[in-house]
Amino acid sequence: MNASRDYAALVQRGLSLDLTRGKPSPRQLDLSNDMLRMPSSYLTAGGADARNYGDLQGLPELRALFGPLLQVPAAQLVVGGNASLAMMHDTIVHALLSRMPGAARRWVEEPKITFLCPVPGYDRHFTICEQFGITMVPVPMNADGPDMDVVERLVAEDASVKGIWCVPKYSNPTGIVYSDETVRRLAAMPTAAPDFRVFWDNAYAVHHLTDTPVELADLLALSAEHGDPDRVLVYGSTSKVTLAGSGVAFFGSSPANVEWFLAGARKQTIGPDKLNQLRHVEFLRDAEGVAAHMRKHAELIGPKFEAVDRVLAKELGDLATWTSPKGGYFVSLQVPRAAEVVARAKAAGIALTPAGATHPYGTDPGDSTIRIAPTYPSLEELEQAITGLAVCVRLVAEEA
Repeated sequence: MNASRDYAALVQRGLSLDLTRGKPSPRQLDLSNDMLRMPSSYLTAGGADARNYGDLQGLPELRALFGPLLQVPAAQLVVGGNASLAMMHDTIVHALLSRMPGAARRWVEEPKITFLCPVPGYDRHFTICEQFGITMVPVPMNADGPDMDVVERLVAEDASVKGIWCVPKYSNPTGIVYSDETVRRLAAMPTAAPDFRVFWDNAYAVHHLTDTPVELADLLALSAEHGDPDRVLVYGSTSKVTLAGSGVAFFGSSPANVEWFLAGARKQTIGPDKLNQLRHVEFLRDAEGVAAHMRKHAELIGPKFEAVDRVLAKELGDLATWTSPKGGYFVSLQVPRAAEVVARAKAAGIALTPAGATHPYGTDPGDSTIRIAPTYPSLEELEQAITGLAVCVRLVAEEA
């Protein structure tokens, strides 16, 4: 293959393809169009009027539906608006401005706050830390989760380490699932900070691509068993389950943490959108309803993940490595000189997430990670984009 000739031909095609964000495709959103005619009644299961104020914690019937899916007792789950990211952001704000259970003082009064960031990871976690001046320390991500030898050492020796970001199931962007051993060590490890928290962003809890869903150990329960029930803060949402802009988000934790979180929320709102919560209960019904709905998603996006794997194998062979996840929304491509590959792709009309976005401060020391988001484009557009990306990888390798 002549990479220079292939790249010139690619540029001449004048493509305009976007693989930047993990968005549901229009066909995926169509799966939930029936929700637009719901709810059929504005009365909750308990007979309350969902049109009115109240129920700050969220409808009991929706908490009962999603509690088991997120491994959180329904009584310890809070239902929020459409974005779990907003609930993570609010958690940080509340911790800065009000004393968290177990904390000696507010985080804003600490001389330094540090978060551990498994890499490659989710860029929006990192931007929250940047916004509030929280120091980020990268931790290598292994095939079974973050390098726990590094995590255990850092949390034990440094009291400024207040948190760790985790996407434990079908992780963004690698697709790995934390092993039972990793989860157990996260629950059991001694920490110098008594108010250390695991930010457990279980965004892809039900987003399977195979008929054999991968199981995840219950960190919330394990932490309680090891004497630290307040350690874990669980997040999730239906953003990629139902309608991305009109979903519901969840926060779950210990009773003490839930009450602390709600105390902050009471200053913001008199109650959530309960009609949307009713809509979700009526549409999804129960755990099997959720599973059946997610199988429809998998039927649409599974072939796209297969296409990424097939095209990369054909075009790159041993020139690069990439992940083949069993769920989630991303593929992680490892190549030399990733920033140059992304720049070449952009010049050819293929938009990718900036190289480095998967690392704190936007800097990937190895300049090797490219996050691929296959879900939004059509299958034809995706194959064009991945074929073009492969051309860019070969060109940069040829020029090295």
